[in-house]
Amino acid sequence: MQKRKLGNSGLEVSALGLGCMGMSFGYGPAADTREMIALIRSAVERGVTFFDTAEVYGPYTNEELVGEALAPVRDRVVIATKFGFKLDLKTGFQSGLDSRPEHIRAVAEASLKRLKVEAIDLFYQHRVDPEVPIEDVAGAVKDLVRQGKVKHFGLSEPGVQTIRRAHAVHPVAAIQSEYSLWWREPEQELLPALEELGIGFVPFSPLGKGFLTGAIDASTTFERGDFRNIVPRFTPEARKANQALVDVLRDIAAQHKATSAQIALAWLLAQKPWIVPIPGTTKPARLEENLGAAAIRLTPADLRDIGGAVSQVPVQGARYPEHLQKLVGR
Repeated sequence: MQKRKLGNSGLEVSALGLGCMGMSFGYGPAADTREMIALIRSAVERGVTFFDTAEVYGPYTNEELVGEALAPVRDRVVIATKFGFKLDLKTGFQSGLDSRPEHIRAVAEASLKRLKVEAIDLFYQHRVDPEVPIEDVAGAVKDLVRQGKVKHFGLSEPGVQTIRRAHAVHPVAAIQSEYSLWWREPEQELLPALEELGIGFVPFSPLGKGFLTGAIDASTTFERGDFRNIVPRFTPEARKANQALVDVLRDIAAQHKATSAQIALAWLLAQKPWIVPIPGTTKPARLEENLGAAAIRLTPADLRDIGGAVSQVPVQGARYPEHLQKLVGR
């Protein structure tokens, strides 16, 4: 597995990371803990050094899973986690945003214990909190960096002006946002700003929450608790309309003797050398498939063909329901 540096931060990670959320949260019932520990360790054996989690995944259980799985190889990996949500103490679920400095400090202390680490490698603000100036957020993380409890600062789904304000207080190592062949909005403002500022980019949902793999169609049913049940882009009507995009990918993949997922990931890797996608999976076979994308080299002609073909398919449906869309790009 090749390595990449996230912008000018000096933070070096594998070209593909592993998003661990779906092992515990978001896509139906949590997977078997022992199996997920084995999967994470298998990823390490195959060269993956970058693992993504958050306190709200579970909540808490995903950090505990990642911490246990990576404890024996701590010196070989980079672990990213997140702060910024308020959790209801009775239900354990999100009940709003909270990026007050005292809350950031409390989350850091708790995450350090769950992850079994002495320092958090990359600490993201999970969503921008409009009630707390981003300068105060960056300042709180800066203090944690000085104390040796955090190594790098990141932001998830922020607007460009917020990035600039945060970066002026403490260097932002990486931005995490959705980016894939069916969500290319970051190309408009975000990617140029990150290139200018020397900040790395970590696309989550690089396979369109599974849709770009070709394993989902209009007849697919999702389990109770699966986030896709409330996503407009995943209504049966939208999936039927968006199938044309998967068909295009499948045809291109066949030309490269690859899978649709591999082409989608290889396309992302080819966009910028400081982009590190974090596809998630709970299946060993999918892990192998995803990691195979790192070996695919797409030529400029390939990229033109893919971009041209995909641009002919207008994607149907919003990527978030309205109440969640309000939390991004601020």
